[in-house]
Amino acid sequence: MSLIKQLWLAIIALLLLSFVGSLAISITSSRDYIEQEVRIKNEDNATTLALSMSQLDKDLVILELLISAQFDTGYYRSILLRDAEGEVLVERRAGEYSGNVPAWFRSLVQFDVPTGTATIQDGWRQFGTLELESQHSYAYASLWRSMLELAGWFVLAGAISLAIATVMVRGIKHPLVRVVAQAKDISARRFTTIQEPRTLELREVAQAMNVLSANVRQMLSQESQKLDELRRHLQHDRVTGALNREVLMGRLASLLGSDDARATGLMVMVRVQALESLNDQLGHQATDQLLSTLVMELSALETSADEALIGRLNGSDFLLMLPLEEAPDSLLPRLQQALDNTTTSVPDTDVRLATAIVAYHPDDERGPLLATLDDALAEAESDSSATNIALRQREQGSLFGNHNEWRTALTVAIAQGPQLAYFPVVDAQNRVLHYECPARLELANAWQTAGLFIPWVTRFALEPALDIAVVKQALVQLETNPEQSIGVNLSIASINNAQFVNELRLLLEKQPTLASKLCFEVPATLTAHSIGSLRGLCSALRPLGCQFGIEHVGAEFTKLADLHDVGLAYLKVDSSLIRDIHVSNEQQTIVRGMATLCHSLGIQVIAEGVTTSEELESLFRTGVDGATGPGVRLS
Repeated sequence: MSLIKQLWLAIIALLLLSFVGSLAISITSSRDYIEQEVRIKNEDNATTLALSMSQLDKDLVILELLISAQFDTGYYRSILLRDAEGEVLVERRAGEYSGNVPAWFRSLVQFDVPTGTATIQDGWRQFGTLELESQHSYAYASLWRSMLELAGWFVLAGAISLAIATVMVRGIKHPLVRVVAQAKDISARRFTTIQEPRTLELREVAQAMNVLSANVRQMLSQESQKLDELRRHLQHDRVTGALNREVLMGRLASLLGSDDARATGLMVMVRVQALESLNDQLGHQATDQLLSTLVMELSALETSADEALIGRLNGSDFLLMLPLEEAPDSLLPRLQQALDNTTTSVPDTDVRLATAIVAYHPDDERGPLLATLDDALAEAESDSSATNIALRQREQGSLFGNHNEWRTALTVAIAQGPQLAYFPVVDAQNRVLHYECPARLELANAWQTAGLFIPWVTRFALEPALDIAVVKQALVQLETNPEQSIGVNLSIASINNAQFVNELRLLLEKQPTLASKLCFEVPATLTAHSIGSLRGLCSALRPLGCQFGIEHVGAEFTKLADLHDVGLAYLKVDSSLIRDIHVSNEQQTIVRGMATLCHSLGIQVIAEGVTTSEELESLFRTGVDGATGPGVRLS
């Protein structure tokens, strides 16, 4: 039973008790008072009438007329005149009560008033006795009216009390609902915080839960920091902070094999020429500082991610990857400035930084790319080169010749609807958790993968339109196979778009059963603004049963503490951490730490890009909950 109903029942019971008590006291006191007054009236009227009759002739007709005149005033139930022997000489009685007072009330009150008696004299001789009884009907009516007025007042007071109680309970209920919602969030391992209510008891509970959430957030931050420190110790060069060669090559392979917009960009390789001579000339400490400055300046060129993808291939070679960067001409001035800043950090020293730039695209091979970089670097190192930066323009076939053709083709393809591919995500028992369903668009009379068109979709700000089309297609697929669960990718631009969120919510509310089978995944490249947008999206769609996940989570992902209250169902670890994990103790340690941290929040960990059965077995041993990729097959 709800709190308001219990309070209403308590108020009604209290009012009824007060009403019955007040009614009993009122009726009892009123009846006693009326009985006393009527008894006095009977005695006075009987005495007065007897005195009048004693002064008259004792003609029975005259006496009867006098009694009738007195009786006809209507205030008497009966008047009897008896002789000295007790025989009735004159009798006048009223009929049965004909008022509107219920019989049960009259029987409840039941006046007990003695008859007024007086002696009639005839000179010095007693003529007879007069017995007089007043009418009680008016007393009944008065008491009945008083009871109705009292009942009406109590009904009015009860209605006012219930209205006040309702307002009070609603005032208490709003913070109580927030406290209950927070308790449910904590039970679901979503450590949210709420505004503290004014009610003392609820405020103490809210304060305790908020402290718990704050402690969990602090714990997550500390654990994430420890994991980040471990990752830097295992994967980064201790002198410059750049990634190790093996790690960077894994990231490169992961990017080239992905289907998102980051599969297109530029690669920059910088070689510190004559490093041994510089080391002898400047000393180890100054040389290390020079290399650190170079890495810092190159990292500043990457503005689209929290951490730049820069690695140290060997003692003197550094490789920087710039996803989403497509225009070498706009990069050249910034790159030259970074190189100049590095060389000027050691004045009076001839520091030569040979640099090569090559564009990369989806499905490029790592070997040919690095070979192209080496050729360009050799050109930059040659004495005949006019500049220390060599640029290699690689021919990349394009489906369409210009931007207008691309925009028109994408708009038409999105309107026609995408096609969804199916890749299973399985657990250790080879059971399907859900299906990854990347989109395909029909461009140039063929179904093209996302890696080809996503950069153009991003350039033309068509992500919301594409994502809505993908969700609609997923719902169509679920109508055919409602037992499946489908993972759909949402772009950062879409979740930041309020119109898209409203349209998505309205679309899913029309099919709530199918909506509960959808898993929405967003990239790990979340900003503070997009985290807030993701939180709002989860709040809007969680009542429909939708699940949410983060994809392409690398070892540098440190936003888990900011996402502890979002209600994530899973994280998908990027393939760069998964590749060859069975032979890398460092990667196993990092993935195991990520799994432990996520499991403490009830978040599943899924590995992306699994290519071999050895990787799959090693992943499940490290504690991941699921895996997907070319090496995952349903038995």
